Amino acid sequence: MAQFFLETAWLIPCYALIGSILAIPWSPSIIRRTGPRPAGYINALMTLVAFLHGLIALPATWSQPVQEILIPWLQVVDLDLTIPLEFSSITIGATLVITGINLLAQIYAIGYMEMDWGWARFYALLALFEAGMCALALCNSLFFSYIILEILTLGTYLLVGFWFNQSLVVTGARDAFLTKRVGDLFLLMGVIAIYPLAGTWNFSELAEWASTANVDPKVAALLGLALIAGPMGKCAQFPLHLWLDLAMEGPVPSTILRNAVVVCMGAWVLIKIEPVIALSPLAASATLFIGAVTALGGTMVAIAQIDIKRTLSYLVSAYMGLVFIAVGTGQAQTALTLMLTYAVAMALLVMSVGGIIWNSITQDVTKLGGLWAKRPASAFSYLVGAAGLVAVPPLGGFFSLLQVGDHLSNTYPWLLGLLLLVNGLATFSLTRVFGLVFGGKPKPMSERSPEVHWPMALPMLLLMGFTLHVPLILLQWQLIPDWSTLNTTVAGLLVLSSAVGCSLGSFIYLNNGFAKPVRFGTKSLQDLFAYDFYTEKLYRLTIVFVVDLVSRAISWADRYIVDGVVNLVGILTVFSGQSLRYNVSGQTQFYALTILSGIVLFGIVVSWPFLSHLTLISGG
Repeated sequence: MAQFFLETAWLIPCYALIGSILAIPWSPSIIRRTGPRPAGYINALMTLVAFLHGLIALPATWSQPVQEILIPWLQVVDLDLTIPLEFSSITIGATLVITGINLLAQIYAIGYMEMDWGWARFYALLALFEAGMCALALCNSLFFSYIILEILTLGTYLLVGFWFNQSLVVTGARDAFLTKRVGDLFLLMGVIAIYPLAGTWNFSELAEWASTANVDPKVAALLGLALIAGPMGKCAQFPLHLWLDLAMEGPVPSTILRNAVVVCMGAWVLIKIEPVIALSPLAASATLFIGAVTALGGTMVAIAQIDIKRTLSYLVSAYMGLVFIAVGTGQAQTALTLMLTYAVAMALLVMSVGGIIWNSITQDVTKLGGLWAKRPASAFSYLVGAAGLVAVPPLGGFFSLLQVGDHLSNTYPWLLGLLLLVNGLATFSLTRVFGLVFGGKPKPMSERSPEVHWPMALPMLLLMGFTLHVPLILLQWQLIPDWSTLNTTVAGLLVLSSAVGCSLGSFIYLNNGFAKPVRFGTKSLQDLFAYDFYTEKLYRLTIVFVVDLVSRAISWADRYIVDGVVNLVGILTVFSGQSLRYNVSGQTQFYALTILSGIVLFGIVVSWPFLSHLTLISGG
């Protein structure tokens, strides 16, 4: 039976699409007697079916070769657009992570959005996300992966702008969409450029081609940089990271899915094209540089944020930066492990803080506090999620970061130092949020903040249990190194960096005797981190200013030059027509005279160069 479900695994993305289609009658309120809730239940049920399908199919992939099916679509001359799907333990496991987290997010949304009448539209968009991500996980083609990434970009725009009656939401959705489009444009260039060189878009065939390819270094560099640009935007890497902060305007259940797995889809494509990027040392170095800058900058900026959502959004960029570092150093398998442990822990963190956003007056962490006694389930979930994200043994984040650090210690020692610094800063940032929100004494804004009800608590507690069991999954999948080969030096340094970050954060933010708010350095230095190194302002002074200036110049030329010429011709035509109508007498001799005058005038114009020449001769 498992083999049958594996052969039909192409149905996994289809279940979500079916649920999305079935939600349509409730979306425009065609069915009004029941309200929009059935649409949510139908989509949750279809996600459960997709999860169970993948769960039954997964055992059939153990110790078996990769299976591939081809879906014919279009073939024109030498262009073959057949859709290849790959079924392996990695791809089926990825669909399980996607459908599992989306199922928990949908259950969470039942409680979070219980009073919202946009249920059908919201659940349909979650289904669109699920279908796109599952299709991307199974797809073995760069061309179709690009198309799916575009669908996910559209889904991001629609979900961020879900509450479209708020102006801030509308601008956030627009800016997030446009920022991601920048990377998509360069990715499209790379997708088009690689086909004449490799003759294929199939990821497996691209890896084989890259192993023996002899490409001009300049072409390889340009190709690699173009292919990196797309994942940069999807994974919110510097300088295309601002969209993720803007995307926080969407509902928290969509944030669970976006922060946990949607951002990983760009990294998924990056891992697939890693052999092509490795053709150019410049492209590989650029991947390392982008990941290092984002990882370090993201954790530093996260510490200076006071909005509870933004404290997590910058950590998302930071951990995707670590994935970029892993890919840039050739650790594709390690990058996948890091993505798994990250996705589970980040989803749990967003769930735990989402409950605080749901029934609290403010999202400002400096105005909260003392919620440990009032919200023990949320507090424990936050602690488990934070521990699973950083290097705290024996949870999953420790082993994934250990694999990254073990490789870096032998190849790029300076990046190992950066990894330790990022881990320490991330631990400090997470401890800071815990101390401000759950520690200390209750403040006026947190006096009345009871624990969330069961639709939100159930998925949170289930995911907390799964986060605790991630090491067992890694052990079963043989993703944990043998204890005899464990690099104890790197492991000790990682644990030490976590301990230092946690101790320093606890001393400052769990110590009632420490003055709050905490001041680090001068106000200008604090503002530098709080405003993300003024990246948004720099954008406005440079790129936005230039684009606005060019747009105004083109608009002026279009209005006064292009339209001006057209309007001038029209005015002259109308004026000449109005003038000629008074000269129409109906007499034949008048028409003949007009024609003769026109011929004479035309002859003079044509003969003018010859006549002027004769004038010069006679004058001489």
